[in-house]
Amino acid sequence: MSGAHHHRPTLKQQNKRFKSKHSTKSSLKEAAKGRANRQPQKSTTSSNVVAQSRLNRRNNSKQVQIKKRQSLVSATRIFSGVDGAPRIVSIVPLTDDVSPQTVASALAKALDGEMDESSSSGVWKLRADRFKTSLQFIPLPYKQLYTTLDACKAADYVVFILSPNVEVDTWGDTLLRTLQAQGLPEVVTVVSSDEPMDSKEKPGIMKSLLSFMQYFVPSQLRVFDMNTSSDALNAVRALCEGRPGDPKWREGRSWLLGENLEWEDGTLRVTGVVRGMALSPNRLVHLPNHGDFQISKIMSAPLPSHRKSNGSGDMEIEATLLAEPDASSADSLVSSNDPDDMANEQTWPTEEEMRGAENDADFSEEIPDATNGTTPKAVRKIPKGMSEYQAAWILDESDEEGDEGSAGGEEGSEVSMEDAEEMVEMPVPEEHDVETDSRRSVAFQDLDMEEEGRQLESWRNRKREEDDDLAFPDEIDTPLDIPARTRFQRYRGLRSFRTSPWDPYENLPRDYARIFQFEDYKRTERNVRRRVEEDNTGVEPGTRVTVYLKGVPREAAHFGPGSPFVMFGLLQHEHKKTVLNFTVQRNTEYDGSVRSKDALILCVGPRRLRVNPVYSQHTRGGGKGANNVHKFERYLRHGVTNVATTYGPVVFGKQPCILLRETEDPMSPALVAMGSFLNPDTTRVVAKRIILTGHPFKIHKKTATVRYMFFNADDISYFKPIQLHTKYGRIGHIRESLGTHGYFKAHFDGPINQMDTVCMSLYKRVYPKWSELWTDQSGSSKVDTDAMEE
Repeated sequence: MSGAHHHRPTLKQQNKRFKSKHSTKSSLKEAAKGRANRQPQKSTTSSNVVAQSRLNRRNNSKQVQIKKRQSLVSATRIFSGVDGAPRIVSIVPLTDDVSPQTVASALAKALDGEMDESSSSGVWKLRADRFKTSLQFIPLPYKQLYTTLDACKAADYVVFILSPNVEVDTWGDTLLRTLQAQGLPEVVTVVSSDEPMDSKEKPGIMKSLLSFMQYFVPSQLRVFDMNTSSDALNAVRALCEGRPGDPKWREGRSWLLGENLEWEDGTLRVTGVVRGMALSPNRLVHLPNHGDFQISKIMSAPLPSHRKSNGSGDMEIEATLLAEPDASSADSLVSSNDPDDMANEQTWPTEEEMRGAENDADFSEEIPDATNGTTPKAVRKIPKGMSEYQAAWILDESDEEGDEGSAGGEEGSEVSMEDAEEMVEMPVPEEHDVETDSRRSVAFQDLDMEEEGRQLESWRNRKREEDDDLAFPDEIDTPLDIPARTRFQRYRGLRSFRTSPWDPYENLPRDYARIFQFEDYKRTERNVRRRVEEDNTGVEPGTRVTVYLKGVPREAAHFGPGSPFVMFGLLQHEHKKTVLNFTVQRNTEYDGSVRSKDALILCVGPRRLRVNPVYSQHTRGGGKGANNVHKFERYLRHGVTNVATTYGPVVFGKQPCILLRETEDPMSPALVAMGSFLNPDTTRVVAKRIILTGHPFKIHKKTATVRYMFFNADDISYFKPIQLHTKYGRIGHIRESLGTHGYFKAHFDGPINQMDTVCMSLYKRVYPKWSELWTDQSGSSKVDTDAMEE
């Protein structure tokens, strides 16, 4: 049959999906799956839509390209031209077999230029006409950490020199970590050696060195070989054509690299090019190792003109006055307040006045005795404006600052300790009559040298103390020979460490009367930076000037090879002292013990301070918590972010900080920790906690008899209002004292386990010690008498 009928090969049928015109918003949103609804194109044909989309993309990329070019031009405009500012390049050796002078000569040779090495400042100048810019090389010596840090703070580029034969040692690793924490500008890495590397071994060596540098500077893409002319030229091109990236902490600040110094009668004349922001004569400047100074005037210092006049040589241009400080707005050198000790002084009558009052007719009658119970056993002077509750926690005026407490009252003895964790009772001779002699005598036994050395080593074994504090945090033993109410009289109990209020202005130490406090730190910082931008009295960056500084000691007027002179401008108020808080983390490579109030060197911004910081826990969610009370940490441990509190000059901005510890080699300190500035909060309460522990002797359901926490009934009555807790989470209170040996009955909110431990937490506020300027005493820099004029 010709017209045979054929069925479909399959019976599968696909129907169209149902499209509802009344879909809900949730169903439409779920169907979209996060895709944004695009506006329909105005063009009706698909070709017009594609052309319009291509034109928009091309226009957008062109705008981005123009914006990048404009930002690059604005960033490098200060370096362009004959009179442009030179690019500062710090050359840092990381091994002892490389020479920064050799690398600087190789870079100059790649440009076929002549290096000006005649300057006494230790700065080598090079004019790169091929790239229409100039360079200033600072060859830095090996193992000069502080000099290297200062030079890198003022540099536009840092050139690290590696060796193909010698590995970077511990000092080089510490230097890289310190510079990484301080903030690095643009980095160029080179490898230098006396002899060229073997062609077969060179690829492996270069790859290994690049991998090493990328650990500290991830932006590094290659390492340049100074023995290869093409690599040397590429290194110079990277220095001359690149865009220097300033570290974050340098934003809004000015600095100057000294090219010439002249000292006369306390006035130091510093010649150099202003960098960063405009240099204001009303603000102070900081000289590392010497402190802050005022500016008396700023004069221009243009370079001699190379245009010849009537066949003569270079034309000298006369210096002009650029800026002078305004007496009404210039910053003073006053950094701290002077406490008035006479403000709250209470005058007592002298013995002559008392005897005269007794002979007076008005006092002829006999003074009656006071009623029983109305006269205290001991008269205690309470400062004006302080309640009896506050005075109950302070020390007498005879006690030294930092003492844990003094034994007085009934026993009349005195004990002074600095953060003591335990006290040992010495044996008393049998013939000593305790009842007739109120003073406690101590038996003395002269030990031999070996035993004395062993005990001294045990006493100095801080590693053991740190391990004990980690295993049993804050737990101490109650002393047997001193009442607990006397030993811990500066401590108080808190119902809740997180929420209980603590007045931050009660019983402040004398140092708090010397500092300054901000009403609103953020608002003050905004106003200071706004005034910097609006200030029209300063000298614009890129100008070669001579700055006159007042009151500078002769020791500050020196520089030379390996010791550049750097001057940093300060913002307003950055000379005043306040309380500084830094978030810090320990260096993973440092294994020593770091305890609160240990002497360290704090490097923040252009400053170096000798500090004794106290560490506390870093509260998340803003860093304050409900009551701004933070637990004191005895040790700075690995892997934990803590807050270091100290006194110091005001800091503006998120500046990085470095904590160093001095070693036997003064120029090779140990990097302890690094971090950044948090805030200048003077109301932050750092509370030291101690835990007194007791043993549940007898237990009956929720009631227990506790011993070994106290050793007399008076201490139990004194600490009775403070809440108890156990290591298994029970909460309780002292009910009554039992006997005379310190046993007491306590009731808890649940059954007590015999294996549990009863604890009582006590707290006191701690403060850091006053900081001072750290000065380099290594003697690495000597006075250059040729650079000074008497």
